[in-house]
Amino acid sequence: MSVMFVRRFRLVSSIVAVHFLWLGCSHPHGVWKPDVMCNEVYNAHLLDFPLESGAPVPVPDQNGSEMDATGTGLPESLTITVDDAVILALRNNRALITEKLNPQIRDTYVSQEKSAFDPGMEGQISIAEDREIDGDVESRTKSTLGKILVSEALPLGTSFEMGMTVNRTRDASPEYTTETTLTATQSLLQGFGYNVNRVMIRQAEIDSAISEFELRGFAESLISEVEDIYWDYVLAQNQVRIVEESLNLVQQEMDETKQRILVGTLAETELVAVEAEHALQLEALINACSNVDILRVKLLRLIHPELMIHTGSTITALSEPTVPPSPLEPLENHLELAFRLRPDLNQAMLQRQKGDIELIKTRNGLLPKLDLFIQLGRTGYADSFHDSIQTGPDRTDSVEVGLTFDASLLNRSARSRQHRALLTQQQLRISLINMKDLVRQDVELAYIDVKRTRQQVDATAGTSRLQKEKLRVETAKFHAGKTTAYFVAQAHRDLLGSEVEEVRAIVNYLKACNHLYLMEGSLLERRGIAVGHISSDN
Repeated sequence: MSVMFVRRFRLVSSIVAVHFLWLGCSHPHGVWKPDVMCNEVYNAHLLDFPLESGAPVPVPDQNGSEMDATGTGLPESLTITVDDAVILALRNNRALITEKLNPQIRDTYVSQEKSAFDPGMEGQISIAEDREIDGDVESRTKSTLGKILVSEALPLGTSFEMGMTVNRTRDASPEYTTETTLTATQSLLQGFGYNVNRVMIRQAEIDSAISEFELRGFAESLISEVEDIYWDYVLAQNQVRIVEESLNLVQQEMDETKQRILVGTLAETELVAVEAEHALQLEALINACSNVDILRVKLLRLIHPELMIHTGSTITALSEPTVPPSPLEPLENHLELAFRLRPDLNQAMLQRQKGDIELIKTRNGLLPKLDLFIQLGRTGYADSFHDSIQTGPDRTDSVEVGLTFDASLLNRSARSRQHRALLTQQQLRISLINMKDLVRQDVELAYIDVKRTRQQVDATAGTSRLQKEKLRVETAKFHAGKTTAYFVAQAHRDLLGSEVEEVRAIVNYLKACNHLYLMEGSLLERRGIAVGHISSDN
């Protein structure tokens, strides 16, 4: 009996060792990667900047030096380029700091699901006393019971339990009973297979990847918003400058008109038109300055909210709105990038994969539960613990092999889950097709807008040249006494409007390009923002 027990024990141990060896060789890292077709950007950690804004952030001051942007050393003014604004937003924007925590939160769910295959240990210890009275004879028996159980589940549907129970009783002399068991259970139908038992882990990993695409999309939207507001701020500053220059010219004309009225070369009625134009330009200047303040506050909140404590904080934009020299790429190139890089499209792909994985679980749930188990046991008796666990004559060896079966007769719950998973998979498939149509539409519309705004740049530049020539002619005619101040003021107003529209057209073109890159999902790469990879050793 002893030889047979040892052989069987060695056989089960060999099976366990081979099982662990196969598991380690087949999955060296234990990390599943979704097969999303989105090139190297898939499943990436974004924006390697500090998670908290409490660390000192270098902010260029008026002289180009760096100042501490935290604590009491906050500068009251910023002189920045559009690239500086983007960097400051990536470091200081509070909404982005919050979003960057989501992938880390999702990673904790992956670790939580992996814990299902962590080994576990249970223990128990108890002390009891029995008193027996037989007439005048009283006897007492004290017993101490100790149990320990170590268990582990493997992804193939195999579970192992090894336990030891020691019972020490003491009457006239102590007696030890030690029971050791090793149980291996293998699921044969429901619960069998590596893919089935790692469904929750794979879905948690997909959710983690989805959260990183969400972060990527949020970062791109933030950068796009920062650049749009920056260029609007530049336009507003240029508008203030243009209006101020026009106001100075109108003031000069008004002074000249007054002088000519004094010498009698012009009638007093000519002054009314110039004064009206002066009032209009002053009103335009007030509105332009107010618009600068509004955009300044919006930009500060995005790139450096700490500076909002200074109500008089100013921003000087160094970047001038100019048309990039590079020509517009063909539409097909932008569409190809969009189908690879768009974060929302990649999220839809991952959601569909998550639905496919859910089908694996629900299909397995339709099967009845059939488990094979093998249990080896040994019970030893002796007057000491050491002797009770040794091979000796006072022992009992046992081997038990069997099957357990469990099935629902109607199985309606499992069938409902399976049907729901099939419908959800069909829904996700259609949604993915619709998402691709939307991506194509977004890119094409943005591409059309880029071409339109580029043509507007050339058109407004030509209009500005003509308006300058018109003003020159009207001014010369006014000095020669061949026109009135009203027509000169009107020419000034037309020139002002054309100059503002010329800058506006360039800004709109830059914003249209920015929107196109956002729609194709390449804004991070085009702005030189590095995107790293998650290590495979999670």
